[in-house]
Amino acid sequence: MNNSKSIDLIPKIYCLHLKECDPKKCTALKLKKFSLLNMINEIKGSLNKALILNPLSQKELSIEDRKIILKYGLIVIDCSWKTLLNINNFNNEYTRKLPPLIAANPVNYGKWEKLTSAEAIAAALYITKFDNYARLVLSKFSWGNEFLRLNFEKESKS
Repeated sequence: MNNSKSIDLIPKIYCLHLKECDPKKCTALKLKKFSLLNMINEIKGSLNKALILNPLSQKELSIEDRKIILKYGLIVIDCSWKTLLNINNFNNEYTRKLPPLIAANPVNYGKWEKLTSAEAIAAALYITKFDNYARLVLSKFSWGNEFLRLNFEKESKS
């Protein structure tokens, strides 16, 4: 069946979840409940080429990374900063940091770079022009629209 309408491409989203958070507040676990991401225990196989969000990366995420996300997926790491500092086995070719963004989640509202996993995923998706999927991710949280307003609204008005 040939459909002339363009279909939004849906990227594969993964979470390397290290179980260091309160499950009741974990945005990654909530996204899993809605089947918006897959939990993984390790990065192996084709996931070695997936784009990994890592705030310690030397390279910032850009629209050019869209191709990697489409082909291999996007991975967010859900762990404490202390743990992240001790993880060094990522392929740096595929790690990216986000630009400075303001959190909208209730725990860290208004703080720079204190994002939940859901905010990080949505930001990465928005930056790489998966806008509809970013909005879908954020729609699962009462503060989701506020995150877009704080960080991206001024961009769309210019």
